Amino acid sequence: MKKLKEKWEITSNFQLVIILIVFSVTGSIAVCIAKPLLDFAELDKTTLSPWVFWPIRISIIFPIYQVLIVIIGALFGQFKFFWNFEKKMLVRLGFKSFKQS
Repeated sequence: MKKLKEKWEITSNFQLVIILIVFSVTGSIAVCIAKPLLDFAELDKTTLSPWVFWPIRISIIFPIYQVLIVIIGALFGQFKFFWNFEKKMLVRLGFKSFKQS
């Protein structure tokens, strides 16, 4: 845990626990939101090949997760951490305008 705290530049175990809770809550909510969206689009694994269904599902979950991580992080008082986390992710995806100087 010490290495994780150093890597994420956080100071307390309480902050680490809050961050881990935000990650888990966000993942669960993103998956829950994706199901009704797929149902609305009438896409399910019984009508589509798994090779088509799962990439579609993941491509829906991913942007939902990216938005929710910042919102839920802010609700838990960790906006700065998750906004910096999101900027790093966006830079890795090719959005160079988010790169910190």
